[in-house]
Amino acid sequence: MKITDILNEKVIVTKLPGTTKAEILNAMIELAATSDRVIDKEKMRMAILEREKIMSTGVGSGFAIPHGKTDAVQDIVAAFAITDQPIDYQSLDDQPVRIIFLLVGKDNSVGPHIKLLSRISRLMNKEEFRKKLINAESPSEILQIFKQEESTYFES
Repeated sequence: MKITDILNEKVIVTKLPGTTKAEILNAMIELAATSDRVIDKEKMRMAILEREKIMSTGVGSGFAIPHGKTDAVQDIVAAFAITDQPIDYQSLDDQPVRIIFLLVGKDNSVGPHIKLLSRISRLMNKEEFRKKLINAESPSEILQIFKQEESTYFES
């Protein structure tokens, strides 16, 4: 499964407003909840926030990947945003976050969820890729950047 299979322009935002981790997480959950795959938004919110309590999903280099598994979704749901300003996210490297990729999988669908988390993390390890995303001016441009990177970085 490709990242571009689960992302579309409706769930991508550039310049996401917010000044706190909580505001950003809630905005990302609201964005993901626009998907028709979401059965119960509040249950999905609880899964994301419970996972965040275990350990921050701010993984470093200005990137966070809040995620969770729940039966509140019919299939994998995603949302992507570039924040309007750097956010203190209690990241593992203590650096502020601008790039947020939210991923919610079904409780019983562990394999695809883990594979997508891994794929997203590998892409985000590339500084040039992160810079392109931050400089993108529209959801369509962000989607195109993901498509280009996936086609060169991963075999189809």
